[in-house]
Amino acid sequence: MKKKLSRHPHKSGTQGSLLPFAEGAEGFVDSRIRAGIDEAGRGCLAGPVVACAVILPASYDLPGLTDSKACTARLRETLAPCIKACAVSWGLGVIWPGRIDSINILQATFEAMSLAVRHLRTPPGLLLVDGDKTVPEAVLAHLWSQNRPEALPPQRAIINGDAIEPAISAASILAKTIRDRLMLSLGKRWPGYGFAVHKGYGTKDHYEALRRLGPCPQHRLTFSGVCEKKPTAAQQGSLL
Repeated sequence: MKKKLSRHPHKSGTQGSLLPFAEGAEGFVDSRIRAGIDEAGRGCLAGPVVACAVILPASYDLPGLTDSKACTARLRETLAPCIKACAVSWGLGVIWPGRIDSINILQATFEAMSLAVRHLRTPPGLLLVDGDKTVPEAVLAHLWSQNRPEALPPQRAIINGDAIEPAISAASILAKTIRDRLMLSLGKRWPGYGFAVHKGYGTKDHYEALRRLGPCPQHRLTFSGVCEKKPTAAQQGSLL
């Protein structure tokens, strides 16, 4: 079930489901300050994985806010600046292919999410993560402790959260629009692969370009179908 917003101010769909304060590692934190977290590009063959974290105010006016996959590109481009303008805070995390290949895509996604949370100017009291997994505390704590005196916030994983939790929907749209723009730029830098069209996903045209041209530095060499054979250490080094 997708949450549709009209032109009247709304509140987060889970606003009243938790107690106002929750006990963190170093005391009580305000769980009403909720950051929605989502990523874009996890399943791509090329380009970075991008994560965003968004804290929405208690009341906001964002007609059409929903899962980025359910939005047209035009609607996403319309919503993105509105989200940035009305958000209490938003943060971005980008992990590039070399790092993805070295630690695997799941860990890279967690790292991107942790970076996005770290870049929030307002400390969140609760993290709402799209999907069935929360960010491992060790990954989150490593980046959090570099510039945050506050307690590490608790987390909640929400399956299909990008469709039912507005803060996650907002994060989904920002992550998607930012990544799409990056792929447009990468398409100009490495022409011939069609990055501007498929955004790095494994389409028929993309696989054909890989067979014809071989991988470029923006391809994830550990992903199936990118290399005909597993690259040697020397080959990996030449593509970094």
